[in-house]
Amino acid sequence: MAKLDIYASPDILIISLDKLTTVKTTWEKKEVLLGDMGAGKTILVLRFVKGQFSEYQESTIGAAFFTQVLSLNEATVKFDIWDTTGLAPMYYRGADAAIVVYDITSMESFARAKKWVQQVQRHANPSLIMFLVANKADLGAERKVANEDGEEYAKENGLSFLETSAKTAQNVNKLFYEIAKRLAKANPSRQTGIKLHSIPQETRRSSLFCCV
Repeated sequence: MAKLDIYASPDILIISLDKLTTVKTTWEKKEVLLGDMGAGKTILVLRFVKGQFSEYQESTIGAAFFTQVLSLNEATVKFDIWDTTGLAPMYYRGADAAIVVYDITSMESFARAKKWVQQVQRHANPSLIMFLVANKADLGAERKVANEDGEEYAKENGLSFLETSAKTAQNVNKLFYEIAKRLAKANPSRQTGIKLHSIPQETRRSSLFCCV
């Protein structure tokens, strides 16, 4: 990196570009998961947060809370994750991101996911990042909702779309990292770390030195 030292008198600032650094920002972001009971929301979060999978995870009653930290080049993102049944707007008001999950083996689950999308769009932050997630991709032989149907609905409603499997971990980390990257892009970090020094009164020179 180029080095630039500026001196002047009697009392002026020195700016050293070789000392310029970027301090990584940490953001705390609220993220909610919504969808039908049995869609696999809790299992999806547990796979992401703890790397765990259970075939017999109990359905969430009301809401469950998790945290996870992702470190990107741009920033560190701490997710406060609310796994909800979608019954109370209080959970997704003020959210920075929402994941609406449905089960690919159930048309009813897909239909109810559309209702969650509509509800969030009515009540949530207009700048919220929302993903429509087709879960249980490992059950392809039992599929009732075509991938194209989910993609088309997402496109028509301004959502991002992804198919996941908590069982095989397919696209699980990708989902959360993609959300973190979009949040980082929407909140760019600022460079800090310019070193400012005062020159003593007795210093009587004004010069510029630059070298690579």
